[in-house]
Amino acid sequence: MLFATSSSEVVILPMHCDLCPMGLKSALLSPIARLTTQRLESDLRQAVLKQKQIFDKLIVTGRKTEFGKHHNFSQIQTHHDFCKQVPIRDYESLRPYIERIKEGRSDILWPGRPRYFAKTSGTTSGVKYIPITTASIPNHIASARNALFNYYTQTGNGRFFDGKMIFLSGSPTLEETGGIPTGRLSGIVNHLVPGWIRQSQMPSHTVNCIEDWEEKVDRIVEETIHSDMRLISGIPPWVQMYYEKLLDASGKSSITDLFPNFSVFVHGGVNYAPYAAKLESLVGKSIDTLETYPASEGFIAYQDRWPFEGLRLNVNSGIFFEFVPLDQMGSANPDRLTLEQVEIDRDYALIINNNAGLWAYNIGDTIRFVSVDPPRIVVSGRIKHFISAFGEHVIAKEVDQSMAEACALTGASVVEFTVAPQVSPMDGETPYHEWFIEFSNHPEDMKAFSNALEWSMLQQNTYYKDLIDGKILGPLQITKIENGGFRSYMHSVGKLGGQNKVARLMNDRRVVDLLDAYITGQSPEA
Repeated sequence: MLFATSSSEVVILPMHCDLCPMGLKSALLSPIARLTTQRLESDLRQAVLKQKQIFDKLIVTGRKTEFGKHHNFSQIQTHHDFCKQVPIRDYESLRPYIERIKEGRSDILWPGRPRYFAKTSGTTSGVKYIPITTASIPNHIASARNALFNYYTQTGNGRFFDGKMIFLSGSPTLEETGGIPTGRLSGIVNHLVPGWIRQSQMPSHTVNCIEDWEEKVDRIVEETIHSDMRLISGIPPWVQMYYEKLLDASGKSSITDLFPNFSVFVHGGVNYAPYAAKLESLVGKSIDTLETYPASEGFIAYQDRWPFEGLRLNVNSGIFFEFVPLDQMGSANPDRLTLEQVEIDRDYALIINNNAGLWAYNIGDTIRFVSVDPPRIVVSGRIKHFISAFGEHVIAKEVDQSMAEACALTGASVVEFTVAPQVSPMDGETPYHEWFIEFSNHPEDMKAFSNALEWSMLQQNTYYKDLIDGKILGPLQITKIENGGFRSYMHSVGKLGGQNKVARLMNDRRVVDLLDAYITGQSPEA
């Protein structure tokens, strides 16, 4: 490639080079990205107003539905009215309405019928069918585009648009439920990717439809190993599997050797910090990361600042948010706060109302505001994924941060981990929290690693500290999982790859009991 400098000197650059000039696509998209970012900044400055406007529009539209008639939407003028008429609900409470949609009826939760059902699996509800309507599709598609455009504007890096991009996702093959196309959200989104992205998208549709994850990754490696890959997107543990297979197939020492122009990793679904060191070692250098927070129920937030300052709440995209203080969840009449009422550094259950017909719907996640003006959040965990066997209420954010700090202090890195209480240890031991860890790089001093985990937990969670100080709980213990153990476990339960994630925390031992077959070494280890 020839590149003329301002002094008329001609410099010859390789086709794959971080100094490659802006290509045609990135040049054309640059002004669009800037205008999009300006609009998003305006929305953020008016976040409370935008939320009120969305609420009003949702209520007016909802009056035409069966749900709206059952809940007297015609009498709702304010959020206070709404809270009196519409209780917070989970999927089981929503199921009767979903069943009527599956029977072929219209105007149940939203006018008309859903365009798709996003099929997900719940811990207590079994398979869930989350409606996606024509009105809600822009929330899923435009939000992903906005996140990329904002990244381009904020960092100046748009060259990834000129090469190949890969999205490691579930199969786009759809079935039908009551005449409505049904599949994983990531598979549905594959059908809605705009043409200007599809030209650069990998893998091919044929390979993406392969159901067996290990076979699928092998074929993806074959398709992409000689490509000009510039953006990679996926859940960190499955991206790690892709990287490792690429390096095995190519004989290269780093992903950068294969993809010199690879410059941005887009991720979501799990906290990135515990995986960062291992993924960066595979890539061979530190690259930009872009965190997103998509869910079947809606695209909630995305990273909009570098260095990281939390995720920008998607305040003008068809979703009206409510926030319930976590310590009030399960009470008869919890506070249901709107955006102008929240505080920083407090955990809230996230409740959404959207233009797909979800009303006061508890999606099961907990979030914490790191800024309220403008509103930026971090995901702190799952309502049902915590440990409170003794009142400690340990959440995912705490164990993720402890793992990241322990790895940084000791030079260790992990493939995956999960934590569960051991309530009835053998030989009359004091109960403890057991950490099941698969290391990719073992710490030289396991005791120092364990102590670093414990110290971080004690700093973050005062309830945990009180229980340790009072000798109600003993120090945490570590059980090492063999290489590939978590992948084997996920395969055994039919959840290998795609958007599936290992539960970080459970309040019982249902998950970890299934890990017994993959324990290695002398365990547990304090």
